[in-house]
Amino acid sequence: MKFLCLGYLDPEKMDARPKEEIEAVMRGCQPHLEAFYASGQVLVDAGLDQASASLRRSNGKVNVTDGPFIETKELIGSAFLIEARDLEDAIRVASLHPAAQSAAAEQFGWGIEIRPVRYFEDREGKN
Repeated sequence: MKFLCLGYLDPEKMDARPKEEIEAVMRGCQPHLEAFYASGQVLVDAGLDQASASLRRSNGKVNVTDGPFIETKELIGSAFLIEARDLEDAIRVASLHPAAQSAAAEQFGWGIEIRPVRYFEDREGKN
């Protein structure tokens, strides 16, 4: 079963720190990432830029609006896809990610949301 994990952060907390400190924190994430990847269950891992757009259909037209659009002080900063037996296994794998392991996680409001992926159409004959 596949799980989409969204990594959150508090951009105000990160933006308030000097660039050198952020770079040092990110370098400190590398050992955690190595353990995370070593699980063999990470299919995709990507950081997300703050620039975004939103598409919404209204009055018969598709409207494009600049984003981001979450109504919270948190920002989605990364997304990763993992393969796991069940939600408990997905939690175990996601907990290897630096957002859960790094001491900086608390300082910068890092967190992870884990969601099972449900397929609308089975194009390959399997789920």
